[in-house]
Amino acid sequence: MSTATAVRIPVRAGIVVTLAGFVGLVAFCWPFVVAPGKFGSSYAPPLIFGALLVLVVAVVVAEISAGGIDAKALAMLGVLSAVNAGLRPLGAGTAGIETVFFLLVLAGRVFGPGFGFTLGCTSLFASALLTGGVGPWMPYQMFGCAFVGMLAGLLPKARGKWEIALLAGYGSVSGYLFGFLLNLSFWPFSLDPKSSIAYLPGLPFTEQWHRYLLFDLATSLGWDTGRAVTTFVAILVVGPAVLTVFRRAARRANFEPEVRFEAAPPARSDRLEPPATART
Repeated sequence: MSTATAVRIPVRAGIVVTLAGFVGLVAFCWPFVVAPGKFGSSYAPPLIFGALLVLVVAVVVAEISAGGIDAKALAMLGVLSAVNAGLRPLGAGTAGIETVFFLLVLAGRVFGPGFGFTLGCTSLFASALLTGGVGPWMPYQMFGCAFVGMLAGLLPKARGKWEIALLAGYGSVSGYLFGFLLNLSFWPFSLDPKSSIAYLPGLPFTEQWHRYLLFDLATSLGWDTGRAVTTFVAILVVGPAVLTVFRRAARRANFEPEVRFEAAPPARSDRLEPPATART
């Protein structure tokens, strides 16, 4: 089934999103790109990149909204952001169980990539305010969830069980990738520098990468697995019903009304024909 583009992404906004993706990738991967000896022993990189991410997210959301977000899409965004913010405290902090991603993936699938990106930002922001989770990690979480929702709207077309399997597999993989990227934002400051898996400025990329892989496996794999399994099972169990509800809501909202072209009626002449007796 086709998706309903609740929030359109025009060409200019698409360029901004692409640039934002590049900035976000640099912000997450700064331990591998920052020159050693300049920022390696301070907290400047995550703070700088965190502030930059906030600005980038604001610009992207503004660009997408300028491309087309009406009252119906705004109302849907507010409702789903509130639902996601309410769902998150139910599972967060318990063996890595995360209840946000399945709704984010399904909404991005039905309402389009622009809606998924915006929902990822707003739902994580609302959740942080609700749970007191505002901190330097929040921009990274917002940006990561924004791209989870956006990429869900860009998945290839599928129907029935194949679509559910596709979304469940994507949700599981995105759960692992989200944790893998988020760990990069605090890895350099979470361990004793003498540890064999700690970040050390100046090391070759291959050795630095090896240390981070070991760090992720040792500290985050269990939590990421809980997130991936939760998302996978939730999409398999409630995914079909939620997709049906979302698609019915999209049809009723009529975000993209169908344009029909009908033939115009034949033109009628205002000139009166003379009677037959008057003709010569």
